[in-house]
Amino acid sequence: MRALLEAGAAKACAGVRDPAIPRSRDPAKVTVPEAVPGTGARGPAVGLTGTAALTVALPALTANLALELAPIRVNLIAAGFVDTPLSASLLGDQLEARREELRAALPVRRVVGADDAAALATHIMDNDALTGATYDIDGGQQLLGR
Repeated sequence: MRALLEAGAAKACAGVRDPAIPRSRDPAKVTVPEAVPGTGARGPAVGLTGTAALTVALPALTANLALELAPIRVNLIAAGFVDTPLSASLLGDQLEARREELRAALPVRRVVGADDAAALATHIMDNDALTGATYDIDGGQQLLGR
């Protein structure tokens, strides 16, 4: 578990300076995608102790970094399932079943896509009044419980 926590925290902190992290052209705007499963790992589940601990720690880390690095803005995107090629490769032949499950269960009645996450990141970077916050994008998945 210690290795998971250290790796996740290091990845989250590295996101502040990682050139691969989506940014606007203004270097004072930083958006850190969550380094571990987003909204889905906030609740208790067997086998997710380290992941859950890191997931709930990242908003506090983000808020503190926003204060410490001001006027550089730091925000966190916490995603649930996002339908991407990575999701497809991880789920394989179970992908369509997962999509159908989410369409039926999520309050938005659709699967969150990469364009949704990109639109959120762009909004966060373009709005100069946003800093130190966590933005969930999960189609309402966290409202459903486990």
